[in-house]
Amino acid sequence: NTPSFAGHNIVPGSIPKGTVFYHGTMKKEFPPGPEWVATDPEHSYVFCRDKPPHPQQGCWHLTLATTRSLKVVYFDGSSAAKIPCGSLDTQDLIAWGVSGSHNVHDDRQRIKELCEWGKNFGVDGFLSLNDFSEVMLCDFTSGVSVVSFANLVARPGEIRTAWGFISFAVMNAGSWHNHFPGETRVKLDLAGLVSFYDTQLVPSLVEIRAGQERWDHRVQNISSEDLSVVKSRLEANLMRPEGLSSGIDWRTLVQVIVGRFAGRLELTRYLLNSSVTNPDEVLGLASKTQTQLRTMLTPYLLFSATPTDQSDKSHLNWTIPIFKHCATTHTYSMESDLDSMTDSEKLLLQAVRGTSREICRVVTKMWAAGVYAGIDPVLNTKDSPDIAEVTRIWNAWAEDLDNLMTWLDWNVWVKCNPGCGPEEMCYLPTWPAGFPQVEKGRGRMPHPPPNPDGP
Repeated sequence: NTPSFAGHNIVPGSIPKGTVFYHGTMKKEFPPGPEWVATDPEHSYVFCRDKPPHPQQGCWHLTLATTRSLKVVYFDGSSAAKIPCGSLDTQDLIAWGVSGSHNVHDDRQRIKELCEWGKNFGVDGFLSLNDFSEVMLCDFTSGVSVVSFANLVARPGEIRTAWGFISFAVMNAGSWHNHFPGETRVKLDLAGLVSFYDTQLVPSLVEIRAGQERWDHRVQNISSEDLSVVKSRLEANLMRPEGLSSGIDWRTLVQVIVGRFAGRLELTRYLLNSSVTNPDEVLGLASKTQTQLRTMLTPYLLFSATPTDQSDKSHLNWTIPIFKHCATTHTYSMESDLDSMTDSEKLLLQAVRGTSREICRVVTKMWAAGVYAGIDPVLNTKDSPDIAEVTRIWNAWAEDLDNLMTWLDWNVWVKCNPGCGPEEMCYLPTWPAGFPQVEKGRGRMPHPPPNPDGP
């Protein structure tokens, strides 16, 4: 959500009964209308302040618990960030039918309009993220009960800077949900996902995004026709009867694929980034890399698949059964579920298939090159590998893997390297703490630095 802060997905979800929320204020007054609640008290305490002109009287901290399942809509990206660079695009399109025409700090009107729209579909609130998660709760008298409304010691007065306003405690609490399984207090209904990357649903954005980096993608220039279709799809998904889907656990399926390949691809890149000049060292690392490639493909290496023409290294037809077995294993059985899938599920299936296909294509190609070079531990095609040939495929491997990992762009690889110590935390600059300044008049951000290499 942080690197790709301009969200492109809207997902229905639910918050289970018994979930606790927090709300900080300077007044002992129950919120009269739509308001924000935090999922972590460290966040809500930031707003727990003395009431002027009578300081030193403490602040008020409201704790709520859900009394039933709440129906929510989730906006992905850094959707709680108040910046004119795309983080609020999807919310504004749903609320007003246009993005960029309202002040990014026009929170009250935005939440009012969203709740008014959501009322027609039984929506209780809206979930947004930044380095924390918060819920825009539409009605404090429905679906929640008061656990406590405590008079706490107010937070100390501090200079209103980015780092002062959002304390280390808030960032630390938010970081607990950075990686899988993420924010578990919200259950997303991926069978109802609506994506602005769905090229059939939103064709007007395809040409606009051509040649852009992911960082620059926005949804604000969507055509009015496409926006109407998006809203209709979202509204239909919100009214879809519970259980009317294929029943496939898409979240787990995606995590299985990421879990199988993320660490192994990262280790392979580490081997390929090693600085070596000695021929024996090159051969040794290449053999280690080939073993790693074989390990990734082991469940798919068919006994019958062997090189048919060792003199023609461009002839890779013998690897096609291996590639197909690798690329289709996790989705093959889903063909029979197509009739019961929602449109959203068909989009997810397309994404999973495409991702699996590209991973398996690249890894199979790299492995086959190692087989022809004579460095595979099982299919050894040469008595003595040629160092010049091994060096050539080593460089080709590095390029192929770099392109694959750049294309995948998995968040599991966004981390500090080396890892942080006990008194440190890894932090990716997020609004408002450490976020780059917006280029005036452009409504866009300067390009991000590479992955952080320190805390």
